[in-house]
Amino acid sequence: MVANPFDLKGRTAVVTGANTGIGQAIAVALAGAGASIVAVGRSSMDETEALVKQAGSRLHVVKADLGTIEPVKGIVEETIKTFGGLDILVNNAGIIRRADALDFTEEDWDAVIDVNLKTAFFLSQAAGRHMVDKGRGKIINIASLLSFQGGIRIPSYTASKSGLAGLTKLLACEWAGKGVNVNAIAPGYFVTNNTTALREDADRNAAILARIPAGRWGTPDELGGAAVFLASSASDYVHGTVLPVDGGWLAR
Repeated sequence: MVANPFDLKGRTAVVTGANTGIGQAIAVALAGAGASIVAVGRSSMDETEALVKQAGSRLHVVKADLGTIEPVKGIVEETIKTFGGLDILVNNAGIIRRADALDFTEEDWDAVIDVNLKTAFFLSQAAGRHMVDKGRGKIINIASLLSFQGGIRIPSYTASKSGLAGLTKLLACEWAGKGVNVNAIAPGYFVTNNTTALREDADRNAAILARIPAGRWGTPDELGGAAVFLASSASDYVHGTVLPVDGGWLAR
């Protein structure tokens, strides 16, 4: 029996979209549990790097535009070259475009699906090949309440997050017997860049808060515990689950 099943010392985690918000908070939480972090994204990782080092861990930055799958192979190769392995993948990077379904453009559809779903799958595939060969690994997809519900004015986002939940289950079915856990976290309404428009709309903000049993928006650091659990040996018999962290939204 492992003395501390949540201990991630000696493990390496790739976190996409780690420059801010949910991705940054998850990277810091994994670092606090002992993991070395490979932070992937287009923007500056200076703040994330400082927070990870403050948590007592190492960080390596990979600059990549996840709007295409071109960087995928290099991300995995650079991670293994830098830290000697890849134990945890967090597919967090995501974008959102808002418009009525009647007016939604093909450009906005493709942009969201490419980042949120296509690249997440092919990065999981590339990491999964390494993990399956090693006989151990953890993949955590960042799903959404829109993996369960329809929402409004975000058709490509809803499609991508519903698809990501399905892929989580499919990959779990294929890889659970090979020692690789594939699960997802479905954040509720959190204070991030993606939700700025909702929080600044007084009517929408009030309606959202009225539906959340906890009575408030979540803060990104409140996802850290779920991420550490799913990344650690504490979840070795957890496969294909989509875990809501939503202040009770789906319970109402």
